[in-house]
Amino acid sequence: MPATPTGLHCDVTELKAPWDTVRAPIVMHHGIGTNAAIWSGWLPVLAPHHRVVRFDTRGFGRSHGTWHAGTTMDELVGDLMQAVAQAGAPKVHLIGESLGGTVALAAALKHPERIASVIISNATHRGTGIGRVRGWREEIGRDGIAPWAEAMMTARFTDDSPISAAQRTWFARTQAASDPAPIIQLGELLAGLDMSDAVRTLAMPLLILSPDGSPFIPATMAAELKGLVPDAELMVFPGTRHGLPFSHARACAEAALQFLQRRFG
Repeated sequence: MPATPTGLHCDVTELKAPWDTVRAPIVMHHGIGTNAAIWSGWLPVLAPHHRVVRFDTRGFGRSHGTWHAGTTMDELVGDLMQAVAQAGAPKVHLIGESLGGTVALAAALKHPERIASVIISNATHRGTGIGRVRGWREEIGRDGIAPWAEAMMTARFTDDSPISAAQRTWFARTQAASDPAPIIQLGELLAGLDMSDAVRTLAMPLLILSPDGSPFIPATMAAELKGLVPDAELMVFPGTRHGLPFSHARACAEAALQFLQRRFG
């Protein structure tokens, strides 16, 4: 698919039969240090039922050239809404992981007329409670991107995470090849964000998928978000870390699909 007006690269996947019930498309937003391929394991579950739009976040993957210093949350929301426009429908469901989940919440608050529901994984409404992120600038500046990427693998996956050696290698190489600038600056942007009051007005259903062992966003923070949002559901995955949507892709996708079918048919 052609890039969005700001050069973000999108992929559209649709496997459902043309006579199937028309359902709102899904737009997926990944987090820091990876790209749209992180959602690959979700596609076999979601694409037979919904058109799925994935895009590479600015500064990562095929959208590397769109990064600029000083990128704001409003710009990230604008990027996501450009992907929403690619979906070709009045309303969409948003799915976001980590930073992408936070941006999805911000977009739903700013553009409620375009968003039918929000599903987030290992994401937060309150960056002030995130662990470790504030030290990334010093850590990467001192040691470079490779040690950061290696440490992130431990933060994302347990030794017995149900991913193949090829998947683990892909993730490690993708992180290590990332541009440090957006990692540092987006991490700091996220760490300074607090939407605790705003999310009380979220006007659509929210599903929160939470690991129980993320060193960045504890399950207690997910529970806090559930308590703030008027219509929210929380599902905690035991024995998982910050890489939940990749390590447990099928289980997360099935939970998301069941949520959408229960709420929207």
